[in-house]
Amino acid sequence: MTRVVRGRPGRALRVVVAALAGCGAGVALYGLSQVNSGYAFAIGGAVLGVFVVLGLDLYRRTARLTEVRITVPQLSELTFVVNNDAQQVAWQLFVETVTRTSTQQLHDDEGRIRESLTSLYGLFATTREILKASRPSTGAEGLTVESLAVTLLNREIRPFLSKWHPDLGEFEKTAPELPESAWPRAAECRADLRRVQANTREYVLAFARLAGVENPHIMLGV
Repeated sequence: MTRVVRGRPGRALRVVVAALAGCGAGVALYGLSQVNSGYAFAIGGAVLGVFVVLGLDLYRRTARLTEVRITVPQLSELTFVVNNDAQQVAWQLFVETVTRTSTQQLHDDEGRIRESLTSLYGLFATTREILKASRPSTGAEGLTVESLAVTLLNREIRPFLSKWHPDLGEFEKTAPELPESAWPRAAECRADLRRVQANTREYVLAFARLAGVENPHIMLGV
């Protein structure tokens, strides 16, 4: 279950940002007014420009706050407050997860387990790269897009890969001439894979909601 409450930046926030920028610029210009130099106005304009840019950056990072309540496997209902930067990270995570074969249902008579495991490994690595490249965000009680992604990796994907990758690898090594269907634990692994896929899709939907994606179920085919 996901509920999204979108909000526009409050007037108080805009006033605070403008006041901070104006105050800083005013102090700088006052100091420059004491300088008897033809460069004072040029320097003052540069300083004012810096404060304006910093103020706009602060406004951009805090503006368009969105409150999102989501429920994911093994977690209670969580409330996130995201801004533009967090929504961008959520969008990247959504794109990476929704386009992976590892999130698509794999029935007993179709696909290969090895392909799904490889896809999950790729998702794990790509998600880590996205998180390392993004700027850490803040949220109520530590709830951020990044923390949700880490939970997906550590609670769902990592345990599954740690359990099944060595077993399948050993079978492939000892019986390279046999098809994957001859693996004695194939059915058990596929059942566990379906569980992980179902849970992962809930995270995918959560990333979609945090990013503001409309009708993400259509993209997932569920």
